[in-house]
Amino acid sequence: MRASVLQIAVRTDEPADERRARVSELVRRQHTSDLVVLPELWTVGAFAFDAFYEHAEPLDGPTAREMSAAAAAARVWLHAGSLIERGPADELYNTSLLFGPDGRLRRTYRKIHRFGFDRGEAALLARGDETVTAVLDGAATAGLTAGLATCYDLRFPEQFRLLVDAGGELFLVPAGWPAARRAHWSLLARARAVESQAYVVACGTAGTHAGVEQAGHSLVVDPWGEVVAEAGAGEETLVVDLDPALVAKTRAEFPALRDRVLGVPVPR
Repeated sequence: MRASVLQIAVRTDEPADERRARVSELVRRQHTSDLVVLPELWTVGAFAFDAFYEHAEPLDGPTAREMSAAAAAARVWLHAGSLIERGPADELYNTSLLFGPDGRLRRTYRKIHRFGFDRGEAALLARGDETVTAVLDGAATAGLTAGLATCYDLRFPEQFRLLVDAGGELFLVPAGWPAARRAHWSLLARARAVESQAYVVACGTAGTHAGVEQAGHSLVVDPWGEVVAEAGAGEETLVVDLDPALVAKTRAEFPALRDRVLGVPVPR
């Protein structure tokens, strides 16, 4: 299974429409991959709070339409990162979109943990309230169950426990993570992989968002917590081959999840 992690740089001199077109073309070039992952809020910038309302769009808006067409053209599973979704009551969400190889929107995930400590995202956006998984059907993806999370969610292991309980084997985590806390970024991605015995594909942004330098350094971590591949601060494309069978193999060889005592779901 081949994954392309596209660490999109968000530049203030590039209009959103031009960035959408550029990213669409970049996704289409990944036709030899099976899965493509984009970062958080790449259309506007994760820290461009003043622009959130202006750039909000519905789930059938220009970003979704462009990404749907790109996924279908490349015949890939596309986690299109996240956008500012305008809800039915004009409320805003940080919402991730997952498209199938046919271009159909398969899942959406509204970010549960909003960053900002009563400011920024935490003050401007409504909170999601559902964990989300999706089965990546297909020969190469081997029916892996993907769990969706976004950026700040990485700091909350209880969310990933729920995703594991829902069958999660591969976590797709778009982010706009600041460079000042890059050490936490890699540490938390590895921790979530080790404790869940799952792959983590963590895709950050490059560039600077509203004066906040982004960490870049997107990475893919295997179920043993080993970093399979990691980008630098500025490169936009990271391509890596994954072994879907490694999740079940790891869980069988080292069955730590079987020994859980606290918070274990009651069998039905």
